[in-house]
Amino acid sequence: MESHFWKERWHKREIGFHLPFVNPVLKRNLPAFDLPAGSRVFLPLCGKTLDMIWLLEQGHRVVGAELSELAVRQLFEEWGVEPEVDDWAGGRRWHHGNLTVFQGDLFELTAEQLGPVDLVYDRAALVALPEAMRARYAPHVCELSGGAPQLLISFEYDPAEMAGPPFPVFAEEVRQRYQARYTLRELARQEVIETQDRFKDAGVTSFVQVAWKLSPLVV
Repeated sequence: MESHFWKERWHKREIGFHLPFVNPVLKRNLPAFDLPAGSRVFLPLCGKTLDMIWLLEQGHRVVGAELSELAVRQLFEEWGVEPEVDDWAGGRRWHHGNLTVFQGDLFELTAEQLGPVDLVYDRAALVALPEAMRARYAPHVCELSGGAPQLLISFEYDPAEMAGPPFPVFAEEVRQRYQARYTLRELARQEVIETQDRFKDAGVTSFVQVAWKLSPLVV
């Protein structure tokens, strides 16, 4: 899945993946990580999610990575602030207060550029990528974050009923991708098809949302 696919989705406003509210999964499950105020939370493929503003309001520092310049521009416009913008090796870096977004290719971002991370919040990144890219993405984010804990959201549905994105990522694959570096615990599992009209209209009969806590293995 090439970069132009996502850029086109944003330009065509085909952004059904963008929630017009803070994700309840984040609100319910963030306390499980017991983050002190001032912790730095990383959101890969962040879009313009309101979750970032909510995290700022909880007293955290937030850093995102997003391919679409349009998404990042709209994030700051809708927040009502004027960011400072400069260049980094993979694109442009947008910054205001305790929020920084690296706009460009996530796979060009390095741990040194990103800086320290206390939690990775993967709200819609793993599930946005086809299998071959997921195999590259998971270890890259682990390296970027220095193996920081993760709050990961995955989806489970019959792939015969719908072509992604979002793609189904079942528990077996989550374990395959992360168990070498993390202890995995399912925090919540919920059938949400009744609230997902676009998927029901596509013929999906079950759409399960799973929240995971990934804790670094103690060596």
